[in-house]
Amino acid sequence: MSSPKVLFGFHAVGVRLKTAPQSIIEVYYEATRRDARMRQFLARAKEAGVRLIEADGLRLAKLAGSHGHQGVAARVEAVAQMQSLDELLDRLEEGGVANPLLLVLDGVTDPHNLGACLRCADGAGAHAVIAPKDHAVGVNATVAKVASGAAETVPYFMVTNLARTLNELKERGIWVVGTSGDADKTLYQVDLKGPVALVLGAEGPGMRQLTRKTCDELVRIPMQGAVESLNVSVASALCLYEALRQRG
Repeated sequence: MSSPKVLFGFHAVGVRLKTAPQSIIEVYYEATRRDARMRQFLARAKEAGVRLIEADGLRLAKLAGSHGHQGVAARVEAVAQMQSLDELLDRLEEGGVANPLLLVLDGVTDPHNLGACLRCADGAGAHAVIAPKDHAVGVNATVAKVASGAAETVPYFMVTNLARTLNELKERGIWVVGTSGDADKTLYQVDLKGPVALVLGAEGPGMRQLTRKTCDELVRIPMQGAVESLNVSVASALCLYEALRQRG
């Protein structure tokens, strides 16, 4: 069994209460906060039979490693996740999912950006988020907080060799579409209805050269103003929701 981790914020802890209450060791809450949102949260926690512990803001901040805990933090056991991307894709195929939608992040090291990308992926119904182990941030408490529960629902795979993984996706018939400001086609001129992996690089440097070369196709998000690029989480949302729109 892996060591317990900490979730904080109403969304992150609330999603765990909803999806896997048995994995919660204990919930700490700020006793001085008595507003409706806290009352509703505590009622759900009591209904789930979770151990509740009163705590002050200082203890919560120390536990969460952040002052953005909203008065709620929880110590939880890791929930069993699929061990590999191959296992996920096999399960999707067995379940009759013909057109998987994947988000690939190359070089996203900021936990706030990753959390926002996971939240977008959950909202658009993406089946997984993939990142390289050596150029990415892992899922930590800040990521989980920003993701508003999506870190619990969207599989996040960190792979040793991203280019190799993209080639393996292509062998499975998944079309790999990268985003680049100098691409000829725009996002709205490509077919995203089939099995697709959308690849986005970090804001600024973009995708690494090998990642770019491995893509089947490159597209750009049309920019009409003075700025040259969007935050990666905003770009992820645009790409994922365009795929969702096309799939109707």
